[in-house]
Amino acid sequence: MKIHFERDLPALLFALVCASVVASLPQVESAWNGVQETYGEQDFGLRILREAMLLVVVTYSFFEPRFRRGALSGKSFAFLSIIATYALFEVGYALYLDLPLAVPIAGLRVFEYLPLALIGFMVSRLGAGELVLQKFASYLRYYIVIQGVLAVSQALWAPTMFGVSILGGGRPWGTFVSPNLFGAAMATCTMVFSMTGVLGMRKWMYFSVLLAILSGSRTSMFSAFLVLFFRACEAVRARDRWALVLSAPVLAIGFLFLASTPLLSGRQDADLAEEGRIAPWLNTLTTNINGPSDLLFGWGLGLGSNTITVMFGADHFPGQFISDSLYLFLLNGYGLIGVMAYLSLLWMSSQLSGHRSKLVVTTFIFVAGIPFNLWEYFPQNAILMFLWGLVLGTPRKALPLYAPVRVAQDVEVGGPVQSGER
Repeated sequence: MKIHFERDLPALLFALVCASVVASLPQVESAWNGVQETYGEQDFGLRILREAMLLVVVTYSFFEPRFRRGALSGKSFAFLSIIATYALFEVGYALYLDLPLAVPIAGLRVFEYLPLALIGFMVSRLGAGELVLQKFASYLRYYIVIQGVLAVSQALWAPTMFGVSILGGGRPWGTFVSPNLFGAAMATCTMVFSMTGVLGMRKWMYFSVLLAILSGSRTSMFSAFLVLFFRACEAVRARDRWALVLSAPVLAIGFLFLASTPLLSGRQDADLAEEGRIAPWLNTLTTNINGPSDLLFGWGLGLGSNTITVMFGADHFPGQFISDSLYLFLLNGYGLIGVMAYLSLLWMSSQLSGHRSKLVVTTFIFVAGIPFNLWEYFPQNAILMFLWGLVLGTPRKALPLYAPVRVAQDVEVGGPVQSGER
């Protein structure tokens, strides 16, 4: 069997993303009838489909000799060995605490889509990063069309069990369990279209932004406009970018309050002081952190996972809590050391990469993790992991490690990239 890795990978990634569409059809029908499915009831079928498709993508990649040689040698293999050793240590520690095996396994979900980051890394090292990204974005348009048609229909006529949309119906959820996760996926698609630098993808980027706004999710709107902000910085002259950078804090605060109004948020009682996450976070911190040991090392892997809450209920184990933030999840499970290690990895990615979109990718990942445990939510986690690896695999200077792959011209939708568009 001959492997055409660069040609087939975009289609495989697209099939992985579309797993949510197939698995969530019963949930969409229930929500249209005004019945809100619980997260655990609908997620079981989706998880089987997406994990099976993830296994297909990873297995296919390892059939590629160049990928296999690069992934199993040098720094990549050393990094994976460190992650595997740490994961085994956490599993053993959880079992030592008499926690069921499901607890550390649920905590390891933050690493579930790490193979996609490795795939993105190796694709960049093979010189095919632009080709794969552009073809994946061209396929992703069909996903946006499906979600867009559903979202507009829901925003016009669906029951208002999640709140009222700006179009008068319910807040749209697409093929997701909530408008928040739908908006997060649309904001992530916004970044994919933005990173291609192809003229024909601009309209799809703006359409994704509109869907993120329609979701009523403040985080999704903020993330989508973050992508547009970086696009604006790229479009202006270097000497004029300081005006945008200096005004960024004021723009961010103003947009946060605008996104929290009933007009955009879709909530009748939208109020940062009343429905914000700060109060629950403070309660969790004061309850679970009782000394230097808790602060530095946390309570153990997986106790802040949404999966454990669904399986056992809230407050079933000591140190368990409902996690609405990746950083709170890391702090409770891994301690301050884990939070600093994660932030250091993000910072190092921006320093080591030579990709033109490295700042927007790392900033997007940092921001999206504040109100969500983004590595638990599909397909945002799958797409962002791949993009993170793609960015990190782009060196500052060309490395003669692998033979570069010439990017085909026929994958550019809307014509070739013009001077200054990147």
